This record gives sequence, structure tokens and C-alpha cells, in this order.
Amino acid sequence: MGRPGVTDAVRGGALLVAGDVITDVVARHREPLAPGTDTAAAIRTLPGGAGANVACWAARRDGTEVRLLGRVGEDAAAWHERELTACGVRPLLVVDGQAPTGTVICLIDEGAAAERTFLTDSGASLRLEPGDWSDALLDGVARLHLSGYLLFTEPGRALVAVALEAARARGVPVSLDPASAGFLVRLGADRFLSLVKGVDVLLPSRDEACLLTGASDVADAAARLSRHVPLVVAKQGAGGALLARSGEVYARVPAVPAVPRDTTGAGDAFTGAFLAALLAGAGPEKAAEEGCRAGAQAVEHIGGRPPAPA
Repeated sequence: MGRPGVTDAVRGGALLVAGDVITDVVARHREPLAPGTDTAAAIRTLPGGAGANVACWAARRDGTEVRLLGRVGEDAAAWHERELTACGVRPLLVVDGQAPTGTVICLIDEGAAAERTFLTDSGASLRLEPGDWSDALLDGVARLHLSGYLLFTEPGRALVAVALEAARARGVPVSLDPASAGFLVRLGADRFLSLVKGVDVLLPSRDEACLLTGASDVADAAARLSRHVPLVVAKQGAGGALLARSGEVYARVPAVPAVPRDTTGAGDAFTGAFLAALLAGAGPEKAAEEGCRAGAQAVEHIGGRPPAPA
């Protein structure tokens, strides 16, 4: 590992993801959290991170070549590399000698909606910076996907700018997932939209789309965003997805029914499957259908990565 480079030929049509690699500590509880004492929970440690999850779900499609640029600490670098490789992703991990691997504690209420709350220590994941980038990473790449978490630090924003410029120079389309409504509040909608200028596909959640536009209706929000980004795919969970171009919603894709156990990573699953379908030649509407199927599969098992083959 160390600073990534491309030392061997990569077949054409690859997806390059730049983003976060995280260790998830998932705690599932049935009873309300009891301050000051114990709450029984089932706890597991799993690989995660929005960028890494997207890469793994994209690689799940046969014939899809996926690479991941990310930064991890020395504490868990080897484990994350093994887990990514097992999912079919080619890891290009920068090992940070000063910060530990990012960790997220996922508190999952096992009620009907399986809603989750995140406690996030981003660690090394948000220290990805322009020095970790090489234009050679785009050799053989058909699409570049950027995790929105990169926009929440100065080094990450600088990396996004460098990567966007390099992709534009090569004619490589770029997609971005805003990643976190909570962090977007701090960054600000106007600043976010200025930072993503040049992105071809934006994949916000319902809450993110509304936050970025001030609209209360997700269709209105998606339409407004599509005046800034050529294609907007708004993810609505059980409400399916909306596709918008040139200021108008032009397609609505229904969700696939599912019984949720853990909603962690459902949006990442949608994004990964959507991008893999585009790489395979599908149109955006068909790709969104595949995204909805992946999202349904994601919520029916624990963790943000695809389930292991039976």
C-alpha cells in the first residue's frame, strides 16, 4: 500500500471511486437507549464507509471493474484491503501514519423502520488530499465517482477539484453523492453547489435534495438541482427514485418491497448498482431500477456492504 499509483494496465470501462473507508461498529437494540446504564444490543464490527460501500455494490455486477482510492490508518489497513478485495474491488489505499482509520458507531433501533443513528469519527478517511491523486488513476476509467464526504474538509475539497479537472480533461463523466444532510448544513447549500460544478450526475437522498434547495417537496427539489447538474437522481428509500434533467422530473422509479433490518448503506447500494448499470450500457431509468433492487437487498441484511454469496 502507501501512495497509490497505476503500475499495471487496467482494462477499459472501469469505475474509479474516491472516498471514505470506515470501520463500522453496528449496535442493534430493541429497547430504547437507557442513559446512565446498560441497554442490551447485538454488536458487530464490519467494514464500511460510503465510498467503499458504493465500490463494493458496483463490483457485485459481473464484469464490472472497480477501483477505490481511500485513506486508512495503520491500525486496520490490511483488514480493509482484504475486505475490499473479497468484494471484487481493487483497493488503492493510502496508509496514514498519523491518524487512525475512521470509525462510525451505528445505533440501529430494531423497530419497524430499522432507523439508524451515526456517531462518526472520520479519522484518516477525510485526510485524503491532492497529494494522494495521480492522473494515471484515470487510465482505462469510464466513470469517476466521488463521495460527498470529501467536501467536508479542506484537503478533501482540494482533491475533488483536482480530480474533477483531470476527469474533464479526459472526458470522463463524474458522479457525486452528497453523503450527509448533517454535514451539508454546516457546509451550506450555495458552497456545495459551487464545489460540484462540473459533476455530471448528482445522487442525493430526499433530505439532502430538499436541504440543498430549500424545497419541501422532493420532486421540486430534484427539478431545481437539475438546473445545476445535468442529471439528478433523488433517492427516496421506500419511495423509490426520481430522475430530473433541465429543471424537470422526467421519470419516477418505484422501490422494490423489502422488510428492513438495517438501513445502513441502502443509498450506497443504490448508487453502486446504478453506476455499474450505466457502465454496462443501461440508460439512467433502467439503471435506477437496478439501484432500487440493490437498495432493497441492502436493507434486508446487516451492514453497508453486499451480502456474501450463499
